[in-house]
Amino acid sequence: MVGTSARLLRLLSLLQARRSWTGAELTSRLDVTPRTLRRDVDRLRTLGYPVASTAGVGGGYRFGAGTDLPPLLLDDQEALAVALGLRAAAAGAIAGLEDATLGALAKLDQVMPARLRRRVSALHGAIVPLPHRGPAVDVATLAILASACRDAERLRFEYHGRETGKPAAARSATLAGRRVEPAGLVSAGFRWYLVAWDLDRGDWRTFRVDRIVGKPARGESFAPRPPPPGGVSAYVAKSVSIDAYGVRARVRLHAPLAELSAKLSASSGTLESTGPDTCVLTTGAPSLEGLAAWMAMLGVDFEILDPPGAAATLRALAGRIRRAAQRSGGARVGRLPTKEPQSRG
Repeated sequence: MVGTSARLLRLLSLLQARRSWTGAELTSRLDVTPRTLRRDVDRLRTLGYPVASTAGVGGGYRFGAGTDLPPLLLDDQEALAVALGLRAAAAGAIAGLEDATLGALAKLDQVMPARLRRRVSALHGAIVPLPHRGPAVDVATLAILASACRDAERLRFEYHGRETGKPAAARSATLAGRRVEPAGLVSAGFRWYLVAWDLDRGDWRTFRVDRIVGKPARGESFAPRPPPPGGVSAYVAKSVSIDAYGVRARVRLHAPLAELSAKLSASSGTLESTGPDTCVLTTGAPSLEGLAAWMAMLGVDFEILDPPGAAATLRALAGRIRRAAQRSGGARVGRLPTKEPQSRG
């Protein structure tokens, strides 16, 4: 049987690895008697670890919330993950965490074994994050939203919304109160989004966290409803790639799904394979010309299936590109066809 100190560390590691344990599970893992387990739990409590216990047939042990944060046990991979996560947070889009993340990194580096310190140093030296641009998210707001999602509590907040269905230049910001039942938070690059059921509109909505004004107010509990189709991540992807734009489009791309998936991120739209060499992209764009230019840069043949009128836009854009090539001293470009090309499948 291992010594008391080693056994306590093992018990602490088990309690931090899973939300709850039965007494029988812990005595089996540690190879101790129930009496020894109770003594070890009491020792952890004396050291400041908030271990809660329940009696009875379904009773057991679990970590609870304490008044102070006790030390945590991390294995090598967990320590590396924490160090890299802190480094990313220091350069990220969450305001108010810079000093805290640098302080936590310094503490972690101080106690980290030399072998891990060398690996973390090598990773930090090789990774150069892009500087954040755009509005930052308040860490206190993010914590309130996350807690409300976890505890299924309604939220009230003021929100700077944007009109949809119009070109970006024609949209105006509106400040309005919103009452929602939160379902989840999604991080998409430098943006954070809250997915919630809007009580006043009776439908799912996506809210950019940096547009929430002031401190959200938590309210009464609610019974969680089924998430939107595909889950909160898929809902955000659709919202930012399609619903946010004035033009919604379907484009047939002549390339396999695997090739296009490597070129298009989830926020670009939804890709559906329609054959071994074709896919349909459902997406949004600020204008038909912007959509056409974007599709041309993918480097594959395409047809815009929706919306109507795309052929005229493509011909006008192609004409400007041809004239620009001639003025730029390029080879003479032949006459462009005036009829819409036939679809290939």
